[in-house]
Amino acid sequence: MLNRPVVALFPFSLIVLWLAARLGLYFRRYRPLGDDEREEFSFVQAATLTLLGLIIGFTFSMAVGRYDQRKNYEEEEANAIGTEYSRVTLLPSAEVAHVQSLLKKYLDLRISFYEAEDESELLRINADTAKLQAEMWLPVQAAATAQPTPVMAVVVSGMNDVFNTQGYTQAAWWNRIPASAWCLMMVIAILCNGLIGYGGRHTCTKNTVTLIMPLFVAISFLLIADIDSPRGGFIRVVPQNLVSLSQSLHE
Repeated sequence: MLNRPVVALFPFSLIVLWLAARLGLYFRRYRPLGDDEREEFSFVQAATLTLLGLIIGFTFSMAVGRYDQRKNYEEEEANAIGTEYSRVTLLPSAEVAHVQSLLKKYLDLRISFYEAEDESELLRINADTAKLQAEMWLPVQAAATAQPTPVMAVVVSGMNDVFNTQGYTQAAWWNRIPASAWCLMMVIAILCNGLIGYGGRHTCTKNTVTLIMPLFVAISFLLIADIDSPRGGFIRVVPQNLVSLSQSLHE
């Protein structure tokens, strides 16, 4: 559901929150608030709505932080690959063209990783990436073993950076808002909408507030989930640095 927020989370949350507000209306018919209870109820209602707003704000901040992290690692990957592409010229001349060709293929795989949507395709990309990393490491390892010089250490360090940034990127894409946080936010949103339905003074509550409030909260959930979803939302990390590097290398 969180991986496809537009088609799953938004309609689900809108319907559930609307039903919660309608349930509040149902209880109001059988147990209406008295004038002496109205003030205390308004205080509780305002407090719960404030809590819901704070939780939505904090969760939105968590989603934005994770999105920025994925963008930063994409930039770091491009820098690491571009730097290592230049450093491999320090290898023996017989290996330079081979390793640079492997780096170009690796770069194309990394771009495919960012653009992939199908899970089976992503598994294939990850398998090809691991295989290509092993192929790139062999000539670098052989050259460093044959000539353990500071120059070769620079090449080895650059290849390590290429591999490390790929691991950091993968970890960042796995780093999502916890399901427990979503459950807590949903429960509080349900209670708040129930209180809104229960505490309405006029009949207009039946047709307006019980729809407007669930709609606003559902849109907030949609935005948070869309930013937090690396592949299933509209707001995604575009590998512009990797694409720019690929264009410059293939030229």
